[in-house]
Formats: sequence, structure tokens, C-alpha cells
Amino acid sequence: MFEIRVICEPADTDRIIQTLTAVFETGPTRQYPTRDQQRVRLYFTADHQPTSLESE
Repeated sequence: MFEIRVICEPADTDRIIQTLTAVFETGPTRQYPTRDQQRVRLYFTADHQPTSLESE
């Protein structure tokens, strides 16, 4: 398990959340404003999605 932090423009928040939740297994997204109040900090606790291994 690992932590992902993204700093982005508010308009990009939904797209980034959708993309990361599609690629990783994530917990709830935590959102906080940056110090300058112009952007958003997104925090995710994530893990790799399980892959299905095919037997030969």
C-alpha cells in the first residue's frame, strides 16, 4: 500500500480522481486547498489492483 498526492487545478479534480481510481484500488479521496488557495491537494491511499494470472 502507498500514498499518492496530487496538486491540481480545481477543474481537473474529477478527472484525476476517476483516472486514479480506475488504475489503483484506492481508499476515500481526501481534498484540501493549497496554501495559496488556488489549487487543490488530493491524497489517496492506494494499492495495485489484483491481476488475474492465466494458467497455461
